[in-house]
Amino acid sequence: MAALADSAQLHPSELPDQDGHGGAQQFDQPGLCMASLDPALTIQQANQEFFRRFGDSSSDLCGRSFRELVHPSVQQPLMRQFSRLVEGKRQRFASHVVALGPEDSAFAGTLTAAAVSGESPDVAAILVLMRSSQDSADAGVLTSQKKILTEIDARILEGIAAGLSTIPLASRLYLSRQGVEYHVTGLLRKLRVPNRAALVSRAYSMGVLNVGTWPPKVVEDFIK
Repeated sequence: MAALADSAQLHPSELPDQDGHGGAQQFDQPGLCMASLDPALTIQQANQEFFRRFGDSSSDLCGRSFRELVHPSVQQPLMRQFSRLVEGKRQRFASHVVALGPEDSAFAGTLTAAAVSGESPDVAAILVLMRSSQDSADAGVLTSQKKILTEIDARILEGIAAGLSTIPLASRLYLSRQGVEYHVTGLLRKLRVPNRAALVSRAYSMGVLNVGTWPPKVVEDFIK
């Protein structure tokens, strides 16, 4: 962890060990999680708040991929950012994330990741700091256990998010105009929104649509 300390301008004694113990009180602040990842994004060490927030012990979390802790709707763009770190194309990045907590919960936060080089120019580790939002319950964010859409609902939602109106959607999906409107009405009711614009916004806020993907794509985990 000494190299990580240099990267974050911290003294080694301030950093937590594998069990989350350490001298830095700033890492005991509620909502502030810290972890050390290897270049493959495997969790090596973390602080107590990290273990508490994700609901597992050090033995359960250390050795797992950090990707497994990220909501599927933001995995793709986040992994692209990590890849740029590992490839040496950037030194750090900050991003809004939705993470998966214990008991099928999800919470939002701001993640900052910094690449740490060892004796060689290659990246030796990645330091991750994540602070959850004050209102991190993120009302309505779904986890992969909740399959709320049929295949046809998913395709209609993707089309609406891409800006397609009823007739082009009907032609693309081999449905009648009335068939499309029937499914749209069902989606509005299911997501409890009044119109199509709110439907798309709600779908993104719930994590049903992938972030950073065009054309819009429903997260496969939520399709029945």
